[in-house]
Amino acid sequence: MAAALRRDTRGIVDPTELLTRVRFRRHDPAAPLRRYVENYWFIDWDLTEPYASHIVPHPSVNLTFERYDDEPATGVFTGVSLGLYTKKLTGRGRVCGVKFRSGGFRPFAPDVPVMQWTGRELPAHDVFTGAPADAAHAVTGPDDEQARVAALDAFMLGLGAADDPQADLAVDLVDRIRTDATVHRVGEFATAQGLSVRALQRLFSAYVGVGPKWVILRHRIHQALERADSEATVDWAALAADLGYADQAHLVRDFTTTVGVPPTAYAPAAR
Repeated sequence: MAAALRRDTRGIVDPTELLTRVRFRRHDPAAPLRRYVENYWFIDWDLTEPYASHIVPHPSVNLTFERYDDEPATGVFTGVSLGLYTKKLTGRGRVCGVKFRSGGFRPFAPDVPVMQWTGRELPAHDVFTGAPADAAHAVTGPDDEQARVAALDAFMLGLGAADDPQADLAVDLVDRIRTDATVHRVGEFATAQGLSVRALQRLFSAYVGVGPKWVILRHRIHQALERADSEATVDWAALAADLGYADQAHLVRDFTTTVGVPPTAYAPAAR
C-alpha cells in the first residue's frame, strides 16, 4: 500500500508528511475521457491545526471542486503553475480534482491557447461558461466516493471535448519526455520527432501551456524529488549526470529554485 501511495505522489514535497494529515486517493475517469484526462484525485482532511501542502506542479491543467467546513462548494480552474504551489488546509474539507493530461486540456476549451491560462487560478465557471451552476455541490456533496466519481464523469462528459489530433500529438510528446530519461535537449528531441524547434515550441504553447524546455526541466526535478524521498543517501553528482545536467551545481541550482531549499536540506537525513 505504501509503495502504491508513493507512486501516486510525484511532485508532492514531503509526501510522507502529507499522507499523515490527509486522505489522498486517485481514480480513473470514464473510458471516453481517458484520452485527455489523466485521473481524478481526491483529498479529505479534518485537522486540529493548519497544515500547508507544497507541490512542484506537473505541466498539467487542473480543475478542482472544493468544500471547506460548512461553506458553499466552489469550482476552481488552475492553469499550469510555474512555481512551487502551496495550499493551506484548515479545519475540515474535501477536494475532488481533475488532472488533465499534459497537452490534453485544449479539446475542452478549443478557442483559447492553453498558454493563456498558465500561472492563473480562476473560478471554473469563467472557463466552462455553459457548465451546470450546481456542479461543485453535485461533485463534493455525496459521502459515497463512487458517487463523487460518477458526478465528475457526468460533468466532464457533459463538456463534450472535441477530437483534436494536435492535442493527441502534444500528449504523446510530453509523455515521451516524461518516460524517456535520455531526453535532455529541446533541439535533439525536436529533430527526433521530425519537427523544427519552432514548431515544437508553438505546439507546446498552444496545447501544453509551457515550453518543451520547461517540461524537460520539471520532470528532472520530479525525478530528483522522488530519489530524495526514497533513498536515505543520494549521490547528487551521479544523479545530476543521470538527469543530463552538466554538473552537480546545475542540479542544485534548479532544485533550490524550484523547491525552495537545496537538495541536502530536503533529503530525509536533513528532515
